[in-house]
Amino acid sequence: MRPFIPRRLRVALRRIQVSTRLKSNTKGWPINPEAVKRPKNWSGWPQQKKFAFILTHDVEGKKGYEKCKSLIELEEKLGFRSGLFFVPEGNYRVSPEVRRNLTARGFEGCIHGLRHDGSLYASRKGFRRQALRINEYMKEWNSVGFRSPFMEHQLEWLGDLDIEYDCSTFDTDPFEPKPGGVGVIFPFWVPDGEKNMGYIEMPYTLPQDWTLFVLMRKRNIELWKEKLDWIAEQGGMALVLTHPDYMNFNSKQPKFDEYPAEYYEQFLNYVKSRYEGQYWHVLPKDIARFWAENQVNTNR
Repeated sequence: MRPFIPRRLRVALRRIQVSTRLKSNTKGWPINPEAVKRPKNWSGWPQQKKFAFILTHDVEGKKGYEKCKSLIELEEKLGFRSGLFFVPEGNYRVSPEVRRNLTARGFEGCIHGLRHDGSLYASRKGFRRQALRINEYMKEWNSVGFRSPFMEHQLEWLGDLDIEYDCSTFDTDPFEPKPGGVGVIFPFWVPDGEKNMGYIEMPYTLPQDWTLFVLMRKRNIELWKEKLDWIAEQGGMALVLTHPDYMNFNSKQPKFDEYPAEYYEQFLNYVKSRYEGQYWHVLPKDIARFWAENQVNTNR
């Protein structure tokens, strides 16, 4: 039914849903105290850093794609780099020139499903069919990372993809279509018994911008700061998921499904000022490779 419901109505319905779930959520969000268990034989992050800090963005549609230039310029200005997850067969085209430019500037291009229409997990047969196309894009784009649209996930199915890591889960989030969470603020290994291989799963661990600023209509970044401070104290992985689609980079009044990009800039400045020299900031693929080499191989 989703494609036939006007967007403004969809947002209004989601706001009601979030409000209802928030009232019944007595614990576990935005912080799940049980997610602090450290991995086996954990020796800490590289360079003796206190915690890991990873930035990711889902580019859902043409509007978001057109804002990517402003987004990466903002991050560059503040000394950050991120992984951008693009929809290969969406309503925009990611040109080879754009992908090369991102890589040259120290960013990472990743895959965000095949189409942003909720069809990826409709059936096992359908997933295998889409996986073939996704793997073609993975090879063409020289990409190693994946995230499912709408944060849907069947981790055992993702073994069909030629990936090093996936980001389709979260530590805790009662507001997603598939609520709950994996209950951990560290990456973890997902084995694939059929291929005798596997991949690294990296959950997002801060609330999504969409949830905070569009559905809940928050007008500050206090929940981001609260969760980041807690993750830093636990020595975990702060993996951020935002959407340029919903960011407003101009001085005009944000639309009903947007928020001021200044919120994101304030958050990055908070990280820089509060935790300077204390966080290990790398691309998603870098943390996945670190985890595969230092945790997975060590514990085998």
